[in-house]
Amino acid sequence: MLDLKILGFLDDGPLHGYELRRRIGELDGTGRLLSEGSLYPALARLERAGLLVRTEEPGARGRTRRRVEITPAGREHLHALLREPDDADLSTLPHFLVVLAFLSHLPEAAERETVLRRRLAILRTPAPSFFYEADGTPRRSAAETDPYRRGMARIAGASRREEIAWLRQVLGED
Repeated sequence: MLDLKILGFLDDGPLHGYELRRRIGELDGTGRLLSEGSLYPALARLERAGLLVRTEEPGARGRTRRRVEITPAGREHLHALLREPDDADLSTLPHFLVVLAFLSHLPEAAERETVLRRRLAILRTPAPSFFYEADGTPRRSAAETDPYRRGMARIAGASRREEIAWLRQVLGED
């Protein structure tokens, strides 16, 4: 997912490392800060692979800043990541939201639609159960006695229904 985030933001335009780190942190949400120890090795790896270039430019107070830019090969790699996300990236909401954040970077509408149809197919399977009875059968949310677990199931169900409705609308299935 880190490669997708890096290349996705760089496809919007060149950035300095600290700005890229800030944007990834905002995408990841409150409380999740990408460490420099994760970002800069990833940038070096992507640069060695020819997927991005870093150039030095003068910064404030004489410090050198590195500007990071996606290459044509990096753009193709980004498109490949978006075109064929792993099933795990489509089945977990936080990962799918990262895919969704950059899906418009795919140039072909049919490719974007294929990704959305795969997500919709996943959501049309029975919803997962979070809690189970002593005999191992899934506990229905209506039978949940814990009000917080019942609330969790209610929120998850509402989110799932809204996402299905949105996907159906975008895909013209309404």
